[in-house]
Order: sequence, then C-alpha cells, then structure tokens
Amino acid sequence: MAKGGEMLTQDTQQDGQACQEVVQEYGSATEHTATIIDGKAIARQVQQEIAVKVSKMKESVGKAPGLAVILVGTRKDSETYVQIKKKACEEVGFDFFGVKLPDNTTQDEILKFVKKFNDNPAVHGTQVQLPLPKHISEEAILGAVTIEKDVDGLHPMNVGRLAMQGRNPMFMSFSAKGCIELLLRTGVVIQGKHAVVIGRSNIVGTPAALLLQQRNATVTVVHSKTPNPAEVTRNADIVIAAVGVPELVRGSWLKPGAVVLDVGINPVEDLSKKKGYRLVGDVCYKEASLVASKITPVPGGVGPMTIAMLLSNTLESANRAYGLVDT
Repeated sequence: MAKGGEMLTQDTQQDGQACQEVVQEYGSATEHTATIIDGKAIARQVQQEIAVKVSKMKESVGKAPGLAVILVGTRKDSETYVQIKKKACEEVGFDFFGVKLPDNTTQDEILKFVKKFNDNPAVHGTQVQLPLPKHISEEAILGAVTIEKDVDGLHPMNVGRLAMQGRNPMFMSFSAKGCIELLLRTGVVIQGKHAVVIGRSNIVGTPAALLLQQRNATVTVVHSKTPNPAEVTRNADIVIAAVGVPELVRGSWLKPGAVVLDVGINPVEDLSKKKGYRLVGDVCYKEASLVASKITPVPGGVGPMTIAMLLSNTLESANRAYGLVDT
C-alpha cells in the first residue's frame, strides 16, 4: 500500500477490483500500446550519476555523503526498505548509519537518536523509517529532524516553502520528486497539461501536486470526498495514482494517450506464488496499458526512483555542507 495513501469511498473501492483476464472493452490484452517507463533503468542511471559525483567529492574534500536511518520495530517491509537503502548507499559510495530499535522504544529514546544524527557532521540526511509504532507521535519525531538534514522533505518548513511561490525548499519529498524525474527523463511535457493526482498524502499526493503546479501544470487532486473520480481522472493528460487501493484506476478512467505513474504497491492474494501473494499497483495495468501512451509497471516503476531521489537529496545536503556546487 502506498504509504500515507488516502483511501477512497467503499463504492469507489469496489470499482477497483482486480482486472479481468480478458479486457473486452479495449481488445486483447496482448495488444499493449503504452510505452513502459522503466523505473529500474532510470534509477540505475541516476545512481551512476550520483556515484560519479561522490567520487569527485571524495577527491575534493576527502569526505562522502552520510545517510542515517532509524528503524523502530520489526515490520518486515520496513526492514526490507532499510536494507535496500543501505545497499544503495554502499553502491554509490555513501556512508550509512543505521539504528534498529525495538517496538517498545519510547519517544524520548527515538528523539535522542534523532538529535545524535542531527549533531553529527558526517550525517547529511537523517531519516526515520515510517510507519512508527502507534504509541509514537510521527509529527513530533519528524519535526525533530533538523531542516538541514530533512532528506524526506517532510519538515513543515520544507513543505511550506514548496507550497509558496518564489520560495525553494531545502528538500522535497523524494517519492514525489521521483515521479517528476520520471516524467522529465522520459520527455513528458508538464507545462500546460492537466494533471490528476489521486491521493493527498503528505508523502506523495500533496507534494506531487505542488511540484506539478510548480512546473505549470493545471492540477486536480482526487480524494475520498471527490464525486465521480473516474470522470475527473478521464480529463487528465498526466495521472499519478498514490492512494493504496489495488487496481482502482481502470482503463475506462483514462483519456487515450494519458501518461500514468502508479505509486501504489499492494499485496493481493495469489496462491500460485511462493509467497502466497503478488504485488499490484493502484492502476489496473492490463487495462490502462491499452489506453495510456506511457505507464509505469508495478513493481519496477516509481519504486526504484524513490531510493534514487533519497540519495539525490542526501548528496545535495552534503554539497551544501561542504560548500560544493552540484554539477
């Protein structure tokens, strides 16, 4: 499920049941027309660019960017995400600082680690893996990360600057930034287009809408109180789905030729798989790929870009700390 995704109404969720094997309205499922946006390949390219810059940084100042991640609890998905981040840091030459705390860790104990990393000059990005246990205030923890190391782009001052014209945040949400980067690197024109963002979470939906608006798109946000979401979405040139409802967006929701970015990662039961489930997005790929001009798959689309953009934010922070100009 897309983290922080905004759940739509029950009636709308029912519209998003799993796609049928035969897509009668649009023809055979083998007649795909959409170009697949390969997030893995683009993320690799971004990380290779970052690795080159890190090498130059080490030659110039003898230091590397540092990312600190605080993990609280034993959620398997969170543990997996942290391992992916650690591996990505190693691949590009970052220093990685990881802390794993038990579920019953107090809020004050977490805040001590946040302060420790805030005060460590070798750390340029301090991240607390979400979600946190229910007894912890997410707002208090995220607000404690100094704005200079808020590589999540979730500090109120960074979000506020993003929302204001003429102001630049120190960082922006790496998930939303990843969506924009995918559009730019695949030659999608944003200016003057109508974009629909489905979901208004703090992590993806809201910052994605702000970034699209910043690039002069006309933006509509579809959420749980939006009447006729399919009709609204059908007017979009660009669709970003980040709501956490499996296969909600159907082919009939899309305007022919629309560009579709699917941020959702939802496990659905599939006994034919070894794990007993498979991952699907918020978009019914089988149908949407027959209507869209470009589309991201799940997995392998937006997901890899989020890690690449986290690295990008951390590099940006290190450049700022060492007085270097990113080239």
